Amino acid sequence: MARSLDPQGQAGAPPLVSLRGIVKRFGELTANDGVDLDIRAGEIHALLGENGAGKSTLVKILFGLLQPNEGEIRWQGRPITLSSPEDAGRLGIGMVFQHFSLFDNLTVAENIAVALPRSESRRSVARRIGEVGQRYGLALEPERPVWTLSAGERQRIEIVRALLREPKLLILDEPTSVLTPQEADTLFLTLEKLASTGCGLLYITHRLEEVKRLCTGATVMRAGKVVAACDPRVESVRRLASLMVGSEVTEVRAAPAHQLGPVRFELRQLSLAPEDVHGVPLRGVDLAVRGGEIVGVAGVAGNGQAELFAAMSGERLAEGPDAVVIDGRPVGREDIDARRRRQAAFVPEERNGHAAAPNLTLSENVVLSRHATGGVAKGGLIDSRAAAAVAAEVIRVFDVRKGRADPPAGTLSGGNLQKFVVGREILREPGVLVVNQPTWGVDAGAAATIRQALVDLAARGAAVVVISQDLDEIFAIADRIAVIHDGRLSATHPAREIDREKIGLLMAGSAEEHPHAA
Repeated sequence: MARSLDPQGQAGAPPLVSLRGIVKRFGELTANDGVDLDIRAGEIHALLGENGAGKSTLVKILFGLLQPNEGEIRWQGRPITLSSPEDAGRLGIGMVFQHFSLFDNLTVAENIAVALPRSESRRSVARRIGEVGQRYGLALEPERPVWTLSAGERQRIEIVRALLREPKLLILDEPTSVLTPQEADTLFLTLEKLASTGCGLLYITHRLEEVKRLCTGATVMRAGKVVAACDPRVESVRRLASLMVGSEVTEVRAAPAHQLGPVRFELRQLSLAPEDVHGVPLRGVDLAVRGGEIVGVAGVAGNGQAELFAAMSGERLAEGPDAVVIDGRPVGREDIDARRRRQAAFVPEERNGHAAAPNLTLSENVVLSRHATGGVAKGGLIDSRAAAAVAAEVIRVFDVRKGRADPPAGTLSGGNLQKFVVGREILREPGVLVVNQPTWGVDAGAAATIRQALVDLAARGAAVVVISQDLDEIFAIADRIAVIHDGRLSATHPAREIDREKIGLLMAGSAEEHPHAA
């Protein structure tokens, strides 16, 4: 599998893969509009762009999942047609998707074997897993059930499964989104080692510091077109972000000096059994958040964040009333509407289908969370005019871009819908706000707007809890940071006094602490 190609000596050779004039239309929408892209053997090339820029469509074309309406793909200088992922695989194109496609109840070896020829024995698969793991620093235990593995170990399965097919080009989509900083460092070493063998890598991420560290070339897309190609090593993060968005991205302004108020939101030895066999139990969670501060909860996906949010919001009730306290009042046995009436607000992770109903208009979506607190509904009757006024105010204040006055929520881009659902709650001026993954998958401009709104809300006296997998985000806005691992919450640390290495160890469960209320 190892190749002795010298990527530095390939200057005269054609690119490993070239895309020329790629056009892909879906009805009236042009997702890719004359896209050119070159990737050379041994190169780690970043594909950058915000949601809706056309990256996913382009990658699906390169992996054979979609076929272009116009344009040409050349493989080592030769025109090709990719009619399916099987065609791509036979050429040597592999892909590691952002969302894992693994069977929890099967072993590591069984999950990998499903992508290999049926003639290969289980013993042979296990042996090859060991060989690849040793070569690239991707250690795995072939007989371990997948449900017992961390997110980082699950990602290794996806990478090893791709490497066993001996790819010449490997596409990675947001590969560090579920990794601790230490796991990400290990991944970078693996990718650099893989590139040194002559494998080309296409690296898709929104984490621009990673691009500067790892990639030797970058192509930037916006609105379906290539708008820039550059060497990211000589560009600033701010410059890369502005290329992606098309305008200067403002940095979050620190809150003006203000006094912290009393504890407004508190968890006291909160424990909760999982709802299904693969769920994560919450184990004795303690947390106290004062008015005027933001507490960030970091962690690798799947360590109890969803369960914690459900318990905080009242979507799941605690065993006792004292487990959750809002402004001194025990609410552990009160549902989400009762908590809203106590000046609390909640923004779940999934914006489409959880925070908003995609088929309802924006004004109708206002009613979903505002009906319990007055103003848009009374006596079981909806005040449509009041709901429309609230929606219009959210749209104005949070610069929500839409096609018509009151469109269905599902017609908005991800970033604009996220601004709407966050703005809907913030404009209530809640005393407590809990938000899960506030800027997941949104563009840099929308992320800056949302983060600034959270900082400003806390400065006005609210207690804000931000659950996020994005450490850059947490360090940018949080006053204190805690880490959730396997359903346990660490002690909180002042953001100024804890570094990424310590956070990473806590995320991996390697630096267990006894939590305390601050």
